[in-house]
Amino acid sequence: MDASFGPTWDSDDEYEKFIQKMNPPRVVIDNESAVDATVVRVDSANKYGILLEVVQVLTDLNLIITKAYITSDGGWFMDVFNVTDRDGNKLRDEATISGLADYIRKSLGADSRYMPSRRRLVGVAPSTNYTSIEFTGTDRPGLLSEVSAVLTNLKCNVVNAEIWTHNTRAAAVMHVTDEDTDLAISDPERLQGITDRLYNLLKGNNFSGGAMTSVSTRGTHTERRLHQMMFDDRDYERPNNIKDDESIKRLLVVIRNWNDKDYSVVTIRCKDRPKLLFDTVCTLTDMLYVIFHANVDTKGPEAYQEFYIRHIDGFPVNSEAERERVIQCLEAAIERRVSEGLKLELCTGDRVGLLSEITRIFRENSLTVTRAEVSTRGGKAINTFYVSDTTGNTVDAKTIDTIRQLIGQAFLQVKGQPEQTQTPQESPTWFLFSNLFRARSLYNFGLVRP
Repeated sequence: MDASFGPTWDSDDEYEKFIQKMNPPRVVIDNESAVDATVVRVDSANKYGILLEVVQVLTDLNLIITKAYITSDGGWFMDVFNVTDRDGNKLRDEATISGLADYIRKSLGADSRYMPSRRRLVGVAPSTNYTSIEFTGTDRPGLLSEVSAVLTNLKCNVVNAEIWTHNTRAAAVMHVTDEDTDLAISDPERLQGITDRLYNLLKGNNFSGGAMTSVSTRGTHTERRLHQMMFDDRDYERPNNIKDDESIKRLLVVIRNWNDKDYSVVTIRCKDRPKLLFDTVCTLTDMLYVIFHANVDTKGPEAYQEFYIRHIDGFPVNSEAERERVIQCLEAAIERRVSEGLKLELCTGDRVGLLSEITRIFRENSLTVTRAEVSTRGGKAINTFYVSDTTGNTVDAKTIDTIRQLIGQAFLQVKGQPEQTQTPQESPTWFLFSNLFRARSLYNFGLVRP
């Protein structure tokens, strides 16, 4: 796969490292200012994509961002985040707090693994422990089962995987090892054989959409790659045979130009969920927009995000076609993680071919997987599946009972219906609300006096 896209940074790499060493990032963890959250302040020399780097670090550490204020005009960047753990509590352990500050500094420092270019692999070092397989293609019932069966037949063991589906498209990043050695697969001929088999499977007899497969021993940041692959696959374009349901259609994104300052103001309102900020910032960054200022508030069931952006060429959104494309892409980024179907959690001893066996049972009982997270820890397989029937409807309770009996009721748990995207209609007083929100954010973070 071609690893180049967007601006070239290699020629300035040594100079950037020198600037970063002369101006190392400053990180302050404050556990006193906010009653219900730990405040993380990050100051650093400004560079393209730095906001995504910080948000990615916090997200990778399983922290929930409840509020944020960002500004990056000029050569300096300042972030203020209110964060909690997964249970909504402040960070209390002193070792954790100290380690968080050190981890952020190292992640943003001159020797950081995080790279600004859109297609560069970010967040994870190259690995010799597994081979990374990426693919996109047209979604269809039983696709994950077919892919898993092919990998099992090729003596590949799936140790980690994440699969997304959206607007009839499917994308996956899968980490596999050799069945015999439990190490990465490095033989070029074997890798080519895996690529060819998967490509033929994904392409099938359906010529309405393309397919892509890639294998390597390099590391990837899984969720960012999934966003990039689905964006490249143009999943934001709704197929003609899928109609909007006017009864549930909601406004997710508004874009207006602030002409006095040459900014485009992007306002997003939707139901809150973990990693929402990562999804939106990732998409704006990968579309080559620079975020100069931002306000984020996710207290309560609704999330509000406001970004002041320009394209990397220095211009705001300057046409209706560009505005519609940015809206479509942000809506797609939000929807990709809002899975339709029933949530099932599997926890059992890991073994070669387990994913193939489980997904075969799903397929044989007329279930389709709309999203999946597969991981192995200490010899245990910990997998999450979102499933629906082959027509997209809710799964019948008898079908779930049958599947649990086949897999083992103690191993497969039903976790209820997943969250659905919900967004209020646009208020005519949006600009007044925006200004009040901005002023309140500045006051809450102690940046202005009452």
